[in-house]
Amino acid sequence: MSIEARLAELGIVLPEAAAPVAAYVPVVVAGGLAHVSGQVSIVGGQLLKGRLGEDLSLEQGVEGARACGLMILAQLKAALGSLDRVERVVKLGAFINSSADFTDQPKVANGASELMVAVFGDAGKHARSAVGVPSLPLGVAVEVDAIVAVKPA
Repeated sequence: MSIEARLAELGIVLPEAAAPVAAYVPVVVAGGLAHVSGQVSIVGGQLLKGRLGEDLSLEQGVEGARACGLMILAQLKAALGSLDRVERVVKLGAFINSSADFTDQPKVANGASELMVAVFGDAGKHARSAVGVPSLPLGVAVEVDAIVAVKPA
């Protein structure tokens, strides 16, 4: 089954790949790996801003991480032409804007991780970091970057 068919089966419509907000490119492919720049939490067309453990719930954080994962997929599709070129999701790095006493960063990051497994199956299983930080660009709640092994064009 193609990844496009899998997305349709899951009822997933990818957002349009967002333009960079600073001096970088969304995806760099080198040595068979696609390095995806950090994608921020955009939910319902709006930036999900705030801090987990203060003004956002765990559920909102998970939704934000999933939104980051959707944008990672959108960026990969734009850069590679097809998500069928994804061989394996190698690693995700999740950064969660959280209070000093918030310790559920791994649960938040699962929003992106579980999406990758749902879309790519075993090839979506990956290594991961889930880090709490005191702030993120634009005041967003979550940012996720990725390293993905890709098949030659």
